[in-house]
Amino acid sequence: MDNSSIITSPITAELEAFKALFASSLSSSNELLGRVIAHIRRKQGKMMRPMLVLLAAKLHGTVTDATLHAAVALELLHTASLVHDDVVDESSERRGQPSVNAAFNNKVAVLSGDYLLATSLVQVSLTRKHDIIGVVSLLGQDLAEGELLQLSNVRNMDYSEQVYFDVIRKKTAALFSACTKAGALSVDASAEEVERARLLGEYIGICFQIRDDIFDYYDNPAIGKPTGNDMLEGKLTLPALYVLRTVADPEARRLAVRVKQGEATSEEIASLIAFTKRHGGIEYAVRTMHDYRERAFRLLAPLPESPVRRALEAYLDYVVERTK
Repeated sequence: MDNSSIITSPITAELEAFKALFASSLSSSNELLGRVIAHIRRKQGKMMRPMLVLLAAKLHGTVTDATLHAAVALELLHTASLVHDDVVDESSERRGQPSVNAAFNNKVAVLSGDYLLATSLVQVSLTRKHDIIGVVSLLGQDLAEGELLQLSNVRNMDYSEQVYFDVIRKKTAALFSACTKAGALSVDASAEEVERARLLGEYIGICFQIRDDIFDYYDNPAIGKPTGNDMLEGKLTLPALYVLRTVADPEARRLAVRVKQGEATSEEIASLIAFTKRHGGIEYAVRTMHDYRERAFRLLAPLPESPVRRALEAYLDYVVERTK
């Protein structure tokens, strides 16, 4: 049985219930909004985050209506943030198809993102659980703060891993930890179980983002973004930060400054990527990712053997080993 089957097997019925609720939450009589939603759903992704909500809930109890509403709310908030991010980053592609702003325009993208965000708030209110409403509300703050932190860091010439991790904890890990925490809260797990679930999600999110950042150093159209896209946007991620911190090379530093200033040519970006690979940046990022994977496994180790625990372990393996 492959990882995908292991992940979904304990939550097959619950996943179908999620899909139905998600679809019904997005029904609208507005023709333009309907076209935008259809465009987004055409490349909806693997629903990794809703699955995490369902698995975290089932680890500690039985999936409830509150679990499903929380999963829908978090997926809608995530989708809204992607639509808005593409406008901010002036991205033309998302998951291998034109982004909403490219397929329509910035105004439509911003307003559609606002609609998704508002619908997320409607869904989380239906959980009738104050703690889950708090989780989703704080996540909205974290995602916005993470984007602003990343923007403010573009001109920062200090190649700090601390700032890198601050950004990804806000931008990516916060979403995964919100999923696991909300799932545990939806079935009234204990305070200790909720905190363990939150930390598990954080470690999964960090692994997810590091793997995403590694993709940017390789040419793979299936990933849905061009090689060096992060550097094109003025972002230096973990592999490059490591070599810039450990290898004294004036030319690499000059290229890094050019990247940060948004002035690097495609040839200069390719040169900095090659330098990063040559000096062990990818290997360092992979080691760091595996360290967080092991931390997550240690959180699961004391739990009784079960299909849900195996599904969460397979989920971790998928995040670390995925190719797109």
